[in-house]
Amino acid sequence: MNKNMSLELSRYKQIYGEEFEIPERENVWTVRVNILKISLYDFEQIARQKGWDLENVPWVENTFWIKTNDILSKTIEHSLGYFFSQNASSLVPALVLDPKPDEIILDLSAAPGAKTTQTAAMMKNSGVIIANDITPERLKALRGNLQRCGVINTIVTKTFGEIYFKKGLKFSKILLDAPCTGTGTMNPRILQETSESGINMLSNLQKRLIESAAKMLEKDGVLIYSTCSLEPEENEEVVNFAVEKFGLSVEKTKIRKLNFIPGLTEWKKRFDDFLSDAVRILPTEKTEGFFVCKLRY
Repeated sequence: MNKNMSLELSRYKQIYGEEFEIPERENVWTVRVNILKISLYDFEQIARQKGWDLENVPWVENTFWIKTNDILSKTIEHSLGYFFSQNASSLVPALVLDPKPDEIILDLSAAPGAKTTQTAAMMKNSGVIIANDITPERLKALRGNLQRCGVINTIVTKTFGEIYFKKGLKFSKILLDAPCTGTGTMNPRILQETSESGINMLSNLQKRLIESAAKMLEKDGVLIYSTCSLEPEENEEVVNFAVEKFGLSVEKTKIRKLNFIPGLTEWKKRFDDFLSDAVRILPTEKTEGFFVCKLRY
């Protein structure tokens, strides 16, 4: 282990405890069956015919860890939109959002569309999702995934998320899966290249994004804030900012059978005690590290 990795490990032991070690990734795919295109039964029949070894992800329906030598992203089933490959941890924000048919939902930083397509499936392709992003290549991926997965209830917009509130729109449900360092992926390159200045730069962007989201949230509305970062500056500090500046309250997040620890209530400074109701998903052999927090006006 090089010096940078040792420094990161020491930092994460402060968050997750002295027993924390950087996990070795299992060679498995995680796929969410796209019930807009195929039934769970039919997908399981195809998987058995192809010899894919399926294991249910315990905290979410229609999702499997799959062991196979096939490159699933190059299969005809992927091209037809029968499934979406995404890490099991990234399924949690949409679960906590709990979208319902006929609702109008804002996905403020949507590309490449994993959570957007998941939300559309949970809404049974009814209601409206406004899926926003800014980068042309990411928007291209978003549109491609929406089309591949048969999503028809989504409008794609291109606006800087931090000024989206200037459109004057209001929403009862907003998902902000914010741009982040991605340290929760436990990718060695990301861990080595992540710097304190980079973390602080993203933290400032995330605060502008959550400010925009807060200004668009209706009374009694729900905002889900999430990242695939392990860094408190990108997670608890950002939520604490929203709580202090905009009067949002943190609600307890409960996901059965999910391995997680509570959010931190202190990191370099004291946070609101209710930050412990947020969720830090543990990085493991099969799951990326993730932060999810449910906020309400």
